[in-house]
Order: sequence, then C-alpha cells, then structure tokens
Amino acid sequence: MIRHLEEKTLEHAFYQLADRLIDRLHDGEHLTINLDSERSQFTRFNNAKVRQSGVVADGNVTISLILNQREAFAEFPFTGVQEIDIISAIENLEYLRLEVAQIPENPYLVLPENQGSSREVYQGDLLAPEEAIASILNPVNGIDFTGFYASGSIIRANANSAGQRHWFATDSFFVDYSMFVQTSSGEKAVKGIYAGKEWQDSAYRLQIDRSKQQLIALQRPSQTVERGQYRTYFAPAAAADLLSFLAGSVGESSLQQGSSALLKLKNQERRLSPLLSLNENFTYGNVPRFNSLGEVAPEDLSVITNGELINTLVSSRSAKEYGKESNGASGSESMRSPEVAAGNLAENDILKQLDTGLYLSNLHYLNWSDRTGGRITGMTRYACFWVENGEFVAPITNLRFDDSLYDFFGDNLIAFTNFREFIADTGTYEKRSLGGILAPGMLAKDFTFTL
Repeated sequence: MIRHLEEKTLEHAFYQLADRLIDRLHDGEHLTINLDSERSQFTRFNNAKVRQSGVVADGNVTISLILNQREAFAEFPFTGVQEIDIISAIENLEYLRLEVAQIPENPYLVLPENQGSSREVYQGDLLAPEEAIASILNPVNGIDFTGFYASGSIIRANANSAGQRHWFATDSFFVDYSMFVQTSSGEKAVKGIYAGKEWQDSAYRLQIDRSKQQLIALQRPSQTVERGQYRTYFAPAAAADLLSFLAGSVGESSLQQGSSALLKLKNQERRLSPLLSLNENFTYGNVPRFNSLGEVAPEDLSVITNGELINTLVSSRSAKEYGKESNGASGSESMRSPEVAAGNLAENDILKQLDTGLYLSNLHYLNWSDRTGGRITGMTRYACFWVENGEFVAPITNLRFDDSLYDFFGDNLIAFTNFREFIADTGTYEKRSLGGILAPGMLAKDFTFTL
C-alpha cells in the first residue's frame, strides 16, 4: 500500500510539472513530456553469496519542443519534489527555445495530438525485499551461483500540449543467473532466467532443478561436433534470440528502404513456415501501449500469421513519409511486446523428436551476416549438448552457426513446443528495461553450423 501511495504522489507531481511547462508555452510551440521512473531492488550474487544489494529510486523527464517544423529534446532528473523539478524543467525549456531555432526543418515532423488519455497500473506479487535473498539462495546452496536480481515497479508516463495524458506502472522481477562447475576440460556453466510479475517458489525451484540437472550433464567430457547441418532443438531462451531478430524486422520504414530482412517475404520471393505466427500483444501489461509521442497501439496486432506477413509496424513519421496509416509503433518500429504462438511439441517428446542432433539451451553473439538475405550468425554457449537416439551424450564445444531465417523459420522448421517462456529484457544500463518476448522452444532440421 505504501508503494502505491508513492506512485500516486509521483503521478500527481508529474502532471503538475507538465501543466506548469505547458502553461509557459508561446504561440506556435508544441510540447511532449515523457517520464521514465522506477523503484527497484537490485542484488548481485557471486558464488551463492550477496556481492551487492540496494534499492534504487530514480526518474528522468524528457521534453520535446516543436516550433516551425523543428524539434529539439532535453532530459533532466525527476525527483518528485515540485520545487526542484519545476526549476529544472523551466531551465530546460528555455534552453530548447535557443536550440530549436538552429535545427533544420523536418518535413515529416508529427505534431502532438489528443487521441484520448489512459491510465494502466499492473500490480504484481513480488518478493518482500527482506525475503528476496533467502528465497533466491536457499535452493542453490552449495552451488557456484552467480547472478543478478531486479524487482520493483517501473513507470512510464506521457503528457502533451494538446491535452493528452498517459500513465503506466507495472510490477516485475527477474533473476538472471549462471551456475558454474569445474571439469577436467575447464570451467563450464549453465545459464538461466526466471522472470515475471508474480513470484512462485515452486516455479523458481523447478527452474533451478532443471539447471542443476544440466550442470551434472556438463561434467561429462566435451564432444567436438564437425561443421555441417544438424537437426537442432532450441530451448525457449535460444529460440527467443532468433525470434527477436524477426521481431525487429517488421518496421515499415526498413521495408520501404529495402533494408529489412523480411523484404523477400513481403515481395513473396521467399516464404516462412505456416507453423509461425507472431503477434504484438500488450494485454500482459509488460510495456505501455503508448509510444514516446503518446500514440496508442492496438491491444493485439497480428504481424505474421501462419507464415504470412499480415501487418507491419508503422510509426507516424513513416505514415507521413510513405502514405500509410500509423498503428502506434515506436520510432524504431520494432516490436515492443512480441509473442510467438505455441505449437504441439510436448516437453516430454523433445528428445525423442530430436533423435540425433544438437540441443541448444542458449545462443551467444548473434548478428546479421546478410541482413537483406535474412542470414544470422552467432555462437552456441552454456549447456549445449549432443544427443543420440533421444539421449544426452555429451556437452559440445562451442560452435558458430550461419543460417537463413527463411530456412529455419521456413521449410526446415519442424515444430514449436506447446509451452512458452517469458524471456525478459534484463537491461539495466541507465534504467531498468521493460518487456521481453514470450517464446516457445523450436525444433528445426538441417541447421547450418560453420565452425
């Protein structure tokens, strides 16, 4: 209750700040105000011991001033104390008035509009700060456990000079961890993540137990796999890495400019598997539906359905430039709340269906090797195994792969699992990131390993 009373206080302080700024605007000026704020507990672990722990209360306001088809931005800390914040806000507004006059005109500039206001608050069931450390460490007693825990409330808010207001607050947590073991061939590790809005001890302990089983399997001598094409299972964390490249390729601007990996799909030169369906789904409350302009995206948007590109993400700028209709996409036009439809491969059948090939728990260092051709390169890492006749045989030495999404998401896609995992964005640089991807595991044939 105390935390949510604090959020109400911050909400009131933000809107007071926005009103003061808007009241000071001159004729012809337009203003957009955005807030990023959080109240988070952060704890780092090393060898199953606390290395660092603390609570962060932070916030920043970004204001965008538009005048005569020109736009300038400024950012300053948000404390929630009116006397401090308003002084900073007015100083930054005056600074932007000097800056905006020197910036070239932008023919595709989008003016703030009032398309309706919103208020969404998603309250979770998080660990109490005093209980968190014991809850995380008790199941890993005696294991070399290293990781990072973040938990708390994240706030995004928007207001503009047209009168529109949005407030979004959500509770979330993640434990991003690795377990290490010394073997005859050196140190090896299992990587895992447990994330969500509601902490469940049973689910966390199940996740840890799976990692412990992989840690035992890693102690077998490693096997070197020759380069070639193999039947390959990607656990949800590994599949999520590949699917994220797909989710970042559906922007209208990149398709119009010919730089998108899905250009051949749009032009019907290549196709994807009918097993693949990708949606932008905001109903989980992981990220706000409004973007930095305050535009609200549809609650649920089909992007790829049964392998066909149904919708692209269109920002207001792209809509203006290319004569399209905006659907509230962000400026980057990448998906903010992607989910991939589950398939019919049961967890107990994964090894049997894999039969002989590679079981990949995680991937590492992914990049485009040929963006317009849809080719992705990367490395295997952490708890990846060679499987024969449906049985784990040995961990593998790291392999580099290079393959086309038109193959492993196309004719070579065998199945998605009937379960999915939420793979959270664990970024904390400058501020805690929102969102992630809801992804199933994936089984593919003839996946290409090059080294």
